[in-house]
Amino acid sequence: MPSGRLGVWTGTDSLTASQAVTFAQRVEGWGYGALWIPEGLGREVCSMAAWLLAHTRALTVASGIASIYARDAVTAAAAQKGLNEMSAGRFLLGLGVSHIPLVQDVRQHEYGKPVATMRAYLTAMAGAPYGSVMPAAPVRTVLAALGPNMLRLAAELADGAHPYNVPPEHTHQARMALGPGKLLCVEQGVILETDAAQARARARQFLSLYLGLPNYVNNWRRLGFSDADFAGGGSDRLVDAVIAWGDERAIRARIDAHWQAGADHVCVQAIGREGSPDERLLALLAPRSS
Repeated sequence: MPSGRLGVWTGTDSLTASQAVTFAQRVEGWGYGALWIPEGLGREVCSMAAWLLAHTRALTVASGIASIYARDAVTAAAAQKGLNEMSAGRFLLGLGVSHIPLVQDVRQHEYGKPVATMRAYLTAMAGAPYGSVMPAAPVRTVLAALGPNMLRLAAELADGAHPYNVPPEHTHQARMALGPGKLLCVEQGVILETDAAQARARARQFLSLYLGLPNYVNNWRRLGFSDADFAGGGSDRLVDAVIAWGDERAIRARIDAHWQAGADHVCVQAIGREGSPDERLLALLAPRSS
């Protein structure tokens, strides 16, 4: 899991339920191995995954990510087992600690120390009771891990990691931390645009949210970026490291760089205009068109 080396990462909250199904079926038809969907302030991610799994045949649906503050560990374990039993093993649970504003301001929970809180959550999931039909195969969990401590926890108590907004240099570090035999499923933002000014402008618009979130900024600092790189919407150096832009060849080269660095699976986020995925780019990169 997932079933292929290349997947798609996208939000579906701007789509109606029927439009989301049609999109997922196109992703499956293009030959991608997985569709990764986030959890924010829209649909609850496990119910959305159930809807998409019920309307596809072979596609893995993965949460990228499900917040540990959105449901207790017993519910998360039950959702993971139930979705896998109902879909013949096509659900991959990505878990994360989310971000302080979403946890404290929106959900009204206390944001705990990330690694300790995740460790306790995974331990509780492992011991959670489940009184229904078990899935045929073992279920899988990956963590939204960026820093070395969370990556080590992913190696110890999970099946791998799902890093987001990272260059291939981080993928290499993540593989070293995880070791062999663990899933490394990396998100990569991509923009089909050869004009540098236009590509970087769209990339900065996309990154504006993440430049305000300490989890990502701290990770970029660990990779050698400084305050100067975070000013003015992000330096060219930061933008070019995190977002792959250019023609098809340039984008494929970045995907390949993640594979060479140790990724098992790369899920591309085709950044279009006005928040919609660039389906032209997804069709261009589709495994069945290669």
